[in-house]
Amino acid sequence: MTSETTPKSLRTIPREKAFYFFTSIGNYTGLSASSLKDFLEKINQVNIKSLEFHLNRGDFEKWLNEVLEDKKLAEQLGRLQRSNLSGDILRSQLYEIVSRHYKELTTRAAFSM
Repeated sequence: MTSETTPKSLRTIPREKAFYFFTSIGNYTGLSASSLKDFLEKINQVNIKSLEFHLNRGDFEKWLNEVLEDKKLAEQLGRLQRSNLSGDILRSQLYEIVSRHYKELTTRAAFSM
């Protein structure tokens, strides 16, 4: 799979464009994600308050849209934001959506080799 055929959202991005997880403004968790795969893994590691904070602010949607250029996943997380979920239900739904999308992208990328 060459970089030309790799969907942008599957690439690893520079550290300065990574997603940095906070629980509130100024309270960094120490975790960041520099790829969609990394983001998926961090969903299950980061404090639930961080997921709630970023989802409610639209941060995930903005990062996916502007940095990873994954409009489809950004829209799906926008819909999740409007569902007003919290706690472990939010974490499992977020993980499910991102995981399904990631599998879809990696499967499609593998077939286009």
